[in-house]
Amino acid sequence: MNNPFQEGTNSFKRNSKILDRNKTALLIIDIQEKILSVMQQPETVINNTIKLIRGFKILGTPIYFTEQYPRGLGPTNSEIAGELAGLTPIQKMSFSCCGAENLFSELKEKNIQQVVVAGIETHVCVQQTVLDLLENNFQVNLIADAVSSRHLIDHETAIKRMQSHNAEITTTESALFEILGVSGTDEFKAISRIIK
Repeated sequence: MNNPFQEGTNSFKRNSKILDRNKTALLIIDIQEKILSVMQQPETVINNTIKLIRGFKILGTPIYFTEQYPRGLGPTNSEIAGELAGLTPIQKMSFSCCGAENLFSELKEKNIQQVVVAGIETHVCVQQTVLDLLENNFQVNLIADAVSSRHLIDHETAIKRMQSHNAEITTTESALFEILGVSGTDEFKAISRIIK
């Protein structure tokens, strides 16, 4: 099936904020065992993060994940870690992922311009990372159904703040279909199975 969005086949432009698989990466922030259990709706975060990982694998899009002070907070949740087999966690002490080894420089080297973000806590590590990414001219798509905090007020306030700084607020299913772009392909069928 031809991609109707290929250059030369249409006379209109797609919105520049729509995710493009050639310049997008998934960043999963600190979904670690010891802290996850006290988050709001931890199972929703786990399930949607797994959907994102599986979808990004199907699409062949880069995936990164971080761990905040793993000696104290433990490793990444085992269900999520199982999906990330073969990838190495980027360990950090700073709340923002800007302090996570060479993550930001690697994103730039790979010409990643759009970063899809999931993780915890919304108002601490996620928010500081998103604000730093935005300050460094990345587009950020925050996955609202794959982030969480211990307290709802912190979660909701952080999402509003990030949105006010031009973060794109979206959901797991929306992001996956946005990167996919078209139906009727094997990728579409595989991703449709994931999000059911």
